[in-house]
Amino acid sequence: MNRLPLKVIGIVVALILVVSLAPFGTVPAGHRGVMTTFGSPSSEVLSEGIHFRIPLAQKLNLVNVSIQKGEGDGDAASRDLQIVHTRVALNYHVQPSAAVTVFRDLGNEPGTRIIIPSVQEAVKAVTARFTAEELIAKRTDVRDQIVAQLRERLGRHGIVVDEFSIVNFNFSRSFNEAIEAKTTAEQLKLKAERDLLRIEVEAKQRVAQARAEAESLAIQRQQVTPELIRLREMENQRHAIDKWDGKLPNVSGGAIPFINVNGAK
Repeated sequence: MNRLPLKVIGIVVALILVVSLAPFGTVPAGHRGVMTTFGSPSSEVLSEGIHFRIPLAQKLNLVNVSIQKGEGDGDAASRDLQIVHTRVALNYHVQPSAAVTVFRDLGNEPGTRIIIPSVQEAVKAVTARFTAEELIAKRTDVRDQIVAQLRERLGRHGIVVDEFSIVNFNFSRSFNEAIEAKTTAEQLKLKAERDLLRIEVEAKQRVAQARAEAESLAIQRQQVTPELIRLREMENQRHAIDKWDGKLPNVSGGAIPFINVNGAK
């Protein structure tokens, strides 16, 4: 009865020994391998696939060379001494040919060893070059300068910057209130300027209209002559005659208009 459990234990131990002493290792996709012999790394970068190793003496270590993403935030001071809380995002990858360097010099932990300190330093250095308002207005310039510093510093350690983004800028409450007050004042100023311009335009329009009316009246006065007045009187008399229906008005006493007394004898 005791032999069966002993056999099972023996099989498990044998499997563990086979796995631990297996004379091969596998490098999966998105990684590179660094072989160490009694802890000493080789200078050769092993590509994806199966690689032979000496059991107990050698170990296959994996270095991630796929694109990785990191996010972080921190505080910095602007050129006008405003405290700025910045949140950034970084996409990066280890250059495959530099896998041994990253494993040996950075302990295969590039994120904590070099990337986070480099991002913090670059953000602080570039933020200090701009005022708080410029950080908002010139966000693209700020980003480009941070990326330039990161690529120069991280490139020395075999790390490639793929993308860098400024997720958000946060300022102190007092600064936000000052910006809001300034924006409101500028909007009121623009409104006052627009109103003044509208009033000036309307005044000019009224002046132009009055000038045109005055010029029109002056021209009309110049055209009124005694001949024109007599002509208008004759036209009015003619219109009156044309409208007369031939009936004499019924009057009592006085002379009868349009009757030639001398002609009636």
